[in-house]
Parts: sequence; structure tokens; C-alpha cells
Amino acid sequence: MPGPRKPTADRVLDIAEALVQTRGYNAFSYADISRAVGVRKASLHHHYPTKADLGLALVSRYHAAFMGALSEIETKSDSPARRLERYTELYGSVLRRGRMCMCGMLAADVATLPKPMRESIAGFFTDNERWLTRVLGEGKKSGQIDFEGTPASMASFFVSSLEGAMLVARAGGNSEPFDAAVRHLMARIKLPASRSKRKP
Repeated sequence: MPGPRKPTADRVLDIAEALVQTRGYNAFSYADISRAVGVRKASLHHHYPTKADLGLALVSRYHAAFMGALSEIETKSDSPARRLERYTELYGSVLRRGRMCMCGMLAADVATLPKPMRESIAGFFTDNERWLTRVLGEGKKSGQIDFEGTPASMASFFVSSLEGAMLVARAGGNSEPFDAAVRHLMARIKLPASRSKRKP
């Protein structure tokens, strides 16, 4: 049997998130959501008075869900390399559903977005890079992984590479460019030569 029906506000966010991830923020209207959810536009405005309010709620929910996924990654793995692999899988799973990172899509429209949304999107990427910086730093300090540059610079490289690879994969209609980018990323996070030569 199907589960209980979600509240209208949550269904609106679900539809709006899918629209942003597939079309972009500026390519949908409340009319699109109204048709998909099956409610009048007046009902949408009751929950989210303006599109800016809706956008802010979308980013907040996406940000919280993503950080929850990062927390779960840490809980289930002590290996920095495995944590980084699972981080890339978060992006890959979205791409394989025919979608894009929502905050990445919003970033493409950032010049047209209201200030609170711009700040919220920036916060999403800041928290991602902060988490990656910590994982990379701890891994390098413990000798479990190695890479050139600082943890912060590598964290920024990780995020920009994954976001860019998603765009290229989307344009080409297949995931190979993304998968190749992930392989190259992980190749740069390697054990020091002295450790890799040791016998198990």
C-alpha cells in the first residue's frame, strides 16, 4: 500500500527541486508547479508567497539533506579515501537520475537571483569545501592519502571538477565524462610512495 500523502508544501518543494535540477531556476513558473502538484496557484502562494521564498526553502532543504548525507558517510567509513569516493557517488547518483546538482544549477543563474538565495547557495559550497578540507587534511596527516597542495585547494578542486564534469556529461548525454573526472580525481588522492611499496 502507498504511504501517507506528503503535505502540500513538501510536494511543492519536491516538484520545484526536480524542475530546477532539469530545467534551471528561471525556466519554470508557479503554473508549472501548480499543474504537477494538482493545486491552484493561490495555494502555492499560501505556502511560498514569492518564487524567492520558494527558492530559499529549496536551497535550505537541499543543503540540510546533503550535509546529512556527509554525516552518514563519516559514520559508515573511517577511511578518508572511501569517504571521498562516496562523496563523488553523491554527485554521480544525481546525474544518473537525469538531474544536476541543484545548487550547481542555481549557481548558473546566480546573477539573476535575490541576495538571500545567493548567500544560501554560497553557504552550500562553503560547507562542502569545509567538509572536504577536513577529510583531506585528516587523511594526509595520518598518511592514509597524499596529494599536492593544501587540503583547502584540493577541496576546491574536487567541488569544481565534479560540478563541471556534471555539466559536460549532461551536454553529451552520457555519464562517461563524469566517470572519467572521478577516476582522475581519485588518482590524485594516492598513498605516499613509501607506504604504497610496503607489503600488506
